[in-house]
Amino acid sequence: MARRWDFISDSRVDGLPTDWRSDVAGRVLDLLGNCLAALSGRPAEAVAATVGEWGGSPQATVIGSAPRLPAPSAALVNGTLAHSLDFDDTHLPSVLHPSAAVVPAALAVAEQTDASGPAFCDAMTIGVEATCRLGMAGYDEQNANSVFFDRGQHATVNCGTVGAAVAAGMLRGLSAARLTSAIGIACSMGSRIIEANWTGGTVKRVHCGWAAHAGVEAAALAGNGITGPPTVLEGRFGLLRAFCGDRFDLDAVTCDLGERWETDRIFVKPCLCNHFTHAGVEAALRIRRRDVDPAVITELTLGVPEPVLRTIAEPIEDKCRPLSGYHGAFSGPHTVADPARFALAARVTPVADPECTRIFPHPFPAVLTVRLADGTVLEERVRHDLGGPENPLSAAELTARFRMNARRAVDDAVAGELAALVTGLAWDIGPTAITGLLRSAT
Repeated sequence: MARRWDFISDSRVDGLPTDWRSDVAGRVLDLLGNCLAALSGRPAEAVAATVGEWGGSPQATVIGSAPRLPAPSAALVNGTLAHSLDFDDTHLPSVLHPSAAVVPAALAVAEQTDASGPAFCDAMTIGVEATCRLGMAGYDEQNANSVFFDRGQHATVNCGTVGAAVAAGMLRGLSAARLTSAIGIACSMGSRIIEANWTGGTVKRVHCGWAAHAGVEAAALAGNGITGPPTVLEGRFGLLRAFCGDRFDLDAVTCDLGERWETDRIFVKPCLCNHFTHAGVEAALRIRRRDVDPAVITELTLGVPEPVLRTIAEPIEDKCRPLSGYHGAFSGPHTVADPARFALAARVTPVADPECTRIFPHPFPAVLTVRLADGTVLEERVRHDLGGPENPLSAAELTARFRMNARRAVDDAVAGELAALVTGLAWDIGPTAITGLLRSAT
């Protein structure tokens, strides 16, 4: 496996096409908007206070703060911000969030090393690709689910720590051998459980921050001579066997590497809620555009893929009346009805739809059937939800989404300037121009 990582170091030397860099710049813009929107959240405040106590050399920008901190500390705070709202992008069918750990790590090291915009974009692309491919190694095609998640692990962190280390290592100029060690070190740092999804706690929002932090540290340790096991993925006690048992596909990591890109299967969330709910939300909006009066709705049936039910429909009593806004973001009934209509949410019955189950999780589909008081039945089926490769957001919609988020922390003029700078990353704008504006504006 170790020799395959020559591809990473070769990509650093040879560079990637400009249109790919433009694509990843859009992903950076999206994530920075999420970070700005999350600034007032308690988890990020707590993490910022913690790393402030650590102190250290001023190497990288913490979004929302003027003083700079060591690169690992900045990555920790910014990664926490990136995932705090669960608004970050998603790769399918691995069902992980690839940018939330990789962007903060790459941004911190790019500022530390004064990297160029194209170098930053290339490192981001390869780091995200590594994250997605590891996620696919733990994807069970037969059962259409992630083995990581099935065993209670947060695949975003298990895989994202490695992607963050890859991006950070590229920006530090590590050789193929030292990049292999960075991956080995990162695999020793990146396991997280997802019990908080079921029983509460804010720690999950810190997961991507810690993955970014660990990735930056792994690249630094490798750069300074710490070595990692070259068989850290496939070995007897490697990441995949330890986390997935015998249910993993090693070929998914390197098959057609550099020719076929998993990054093409990344979805951007148009709605501030769990991705499993998005097709249902889109179906509800289509019904709403038919001028249906919610008062005459007697029954709603939300058909979703069978594996989705445990996340957005169980236990049904809590999903119909969530205990908090964060819990509501993981509720099919709540997101279909909207927060102002708990009574309507109680009329929603989530069920497994055979067609949705068949094509899940390559898309996240849903079908919403609405019965009215006069016996009329309306149905909307959403096969490909908005924000994915089959139904993408336009560049204008992505920018509008960023401005919507950014305006929670900066004025519209600054939001526009940030958008222009991030768009220029693919060409000649360096990340330090962006981080400098972030420090002065927030």
